[in-house]
Amino acid sequence: MQSNSKSKTQLVFEISLAFVTWFALILQLAILKDTVANFFSYFTILSNLLVASTLTISVFGATTRLGRMLSQQTSKSAIALYILIVGLVYNLVLRGIWAPKGWQLVADNLLHVIVPIAYVIYWIIFTPKNSLTWKNGIVWSYFPLLYLIYSLIRGHFVGWYPYPFLDVAKFGYHQVLINSGFVLLAFIIFALAIIGFNKIGSAKK
Repeated sequence: MQSNSKSKTQLVFEISLAFVTWFALILQLAILKDTVANFFSYFTILSNLLVASTLTISVFGATTRLGRMLSQQTSKSAIALYILIVGLVYNLVLRGIWAPKGWQLVADNLLHVIVPIAYVIYWIIFTPKNSLTWKNGIVWSYFPLLYLIYSLIRGHFVGWYPYPFLDVAKFGYHQVLINSGFVLLAFIIFALAIIGFNKIGSAKK
């Protein structure tokens, strides 16, 4: 169930965070007032799914080929980047556009605050700081770039966009591309910050 090198503290952290993340995702799906297709078209949902699924595999399938791949520092660092951006963009840009209540408020804060903070803490504490390169940031950008392309293509055909700053019908492609450029710039900046932190941590050893 766990590798010999994994501490009990790390195992407990992984199980606890996986449980909280799955709970948040299931709760959000249960109270969903939208289509399931739209649900799985949010970057927030996809990033939280990455957190939940990779932690679960890390606990119960660490010795499998997939488990070993997801346990690599580059994989964990990419997920840390994605979930960090989820928290930052939502709380700095999107939080003020609506006021969730009840269970929606619970799900909202779990997905956008608790899980992002907890996973970044997990990454800082339990991920070895000794193997990232600047090229990793390029690879990490593939997922958000593909997500942007998917969102714009799907939005064109169904007339629905997951986030206001991607709404082509309202802003037009020119403004949406500018908006997306700022978000992608945030990915690049924080990817470099993560890699830089990794290198500093390695240099201190």
